[in-house]
Amino acid sequence: MGNEYVVGWGTLALINAGLAQGKNRSGLNWFLISLLLGPLATLLLLFAEKR
Repeated sequence: MGNEYVVGWGTLALINAGLAQGKNRSGLNWFLISLLLGPLATLLLLFAEKR
């Protein structure tokens, strides 16, 4: 069961990196932030303004 959790968390981090790049932000930075914060990082990105 733990393996699916890791795969899901990593997938979310990749999605967040793409979302960040769409808002002209660093995909790598947001990928790393997403590994730490997970869904909270997604929420932050959704409300972030496009640069």
